[in-house]
Amino acid sequence: MSAVPVDPPPAHPARASWDEYFMNIAREVATRATCNRKHVGAVIVRERSILATGYNGSIAGLPHCDEEGHLMEEGHCVRTIHAEANAVIQAARNGVRIDGGMIYVTASPCFGCFKLIANAGIRRIVYGEFYRDQKIFDFAQRLGIELVQSAPTPR
Repeated sequence: MSAVPVDPPPAHPARASWDEYFMNIAREVATRATCNRKHVGAVIVRERSILATGYNGSIAGLPHCDEEGHLMEEGHCVRTIHAEANAVIQAARNGVRIDGGMIYVTASPCFGCFKLIANAGIRRIVYGEFYRDQKIFDFAQRLGIELVQSAPTPR
C-alpha cells in the first residue's frame, strides 16, 4: 500500500502578539468602567501572567457617576479612581508583587497614575490612546521605564 499525501492543515489566522492579547483584555476590563466621560481599563502583567486588573470607578461602596452624576473639579471628574490606580490597589489588597511587571492601559496614564506606576516598580507601560499628559514621556525616559503606544487592533 502506498502512502497517500495529506493536505497540510488549513492556515489559521495569525495569533495575537502578547501586547495585543493583554491590550485586548484591558479593553474588555474597560467595559466595567462606571464613569461615562472615559472608560479605561488596565491589566498588570509579569512573565505573561495577569496579576491584577482595574477600571475607572468610584470608591468602593459609594455611588458611581452612572448612578449619581459626575463630581467635577477644574474640568475633571474626581468621583472616580483611575484604572491604573485600581489595578495597583487590587494587587496590594491581594498581596501580589507587581515590581518588575508591566501594565497595559487603554489610555496613557495621567501624571498622578504615572507616578504611582513608577513607584510600584512597573518597568513597561503599554497604552492605547494618548490622554492629556505629555510630561510622562520625559519622566519615563529619565526613569528607564519603557512607554509604548499599542497599535489599535480590530475586534
